Amino acid sequence: MSALGRALPLLLGLTASCAPHPARGGQGSLALADDGGRVVHLVRPARRVVSLNPSTTELLFAIGAGSQVVGRTRWCDWPPGAARVPSLGDGFPPNIEAVLATHPDLAVIYAAGVNRAAARRLDELGVPVLELRTDRLEDLARAARLLGAATGHRQAAESLAAGIEAGLAAATHEALARPAGPRVVILAWLTPPLVLSSGSYLHEVVELAGGRNVFDDLARASGPASLEAIASRDPDLVLTVDGAPKELLRRAEWQVVRAVREGRVLAITDPALARPTPRALGAISSLRARLARIAVTSPQELAR
Repeated sequence: MSALGRALPLLLGLTASCAPHPARGGQGSLALADDGGRVVHLVRPARRVVSLNPSTTELLFAIGAGSQVVGRTRWCDWPPGAARVPSLGDGFPPNIEAVLATHPDLAVIYAAGVNRAAARRLDELGVPVLELRTDRLEDLARAARLLGAATGHRQAAESLAAGIEAGLAAATHEALARPAGPRVVILAWLTPPLVLSSGSYLHEVVELAGGRNVFDDLARASGPASLEAIASRDPDLVLTVDGAPKELLRRAEWQVVRAVREGRVLAITDPALARPTPRALGAISSLRARLARIAVTSPQELAR
């Protein structure tokens, strides 16, 4: 299974949320307003951190707090140094016993209902829990600043956050300045077809890369779509998250979709795009080039 496929639990059905910047005061010397609607109090910056979200694990290493990470999920596969940190399982929901065994002074988890009971239990057991949403690229700067404050790496975190904001602004400007790109459908699953809509992280990436999502009007970030519905929206290109394009091209029932008949199927396999992280910003330009190349290639050339 690809890195994108492993990241699907974090890609589907998630919506972004905003939180205030870190503030001093309260019951400890440091008070952090998280995305779970709580204020987390720390007496001092954390020195033993369990990170149960691949995006926050990358951010912690990026701000220089990698040596303070004492636990991760098995999905936390970047940077390479993360592999040396003990894995505590899936992290959805957290394994409380495994977390406690690392003797952390902070646990960072994804802010979601499935993790809420574990967060409350860890709090009761004396482990401060920081709940963060990292659903979209625009969430990363805020998350970096919170993690910097929580771990004593404010300056490095501010530098990273400023770079993320500048990179996102540049990518947005380039996307707006270019002519409209190919109309695409983003398939998160083949059988039954599950498409990604405007609330999803990959929708954001594809739009920044010049694509236009034909299913950007769904009420949720992802949802089922019949082959007839896909065919009626007539995308120029089919993007698959974890399905092999050759498999899709061989399926007779998918021939009702013009893009499939013409061989215009592209798999998003770049590990840098597996989740919202600073690396994703650097991978958008290469995805833009791939979208543009396959969009202008003739069906005859694709068939070769």
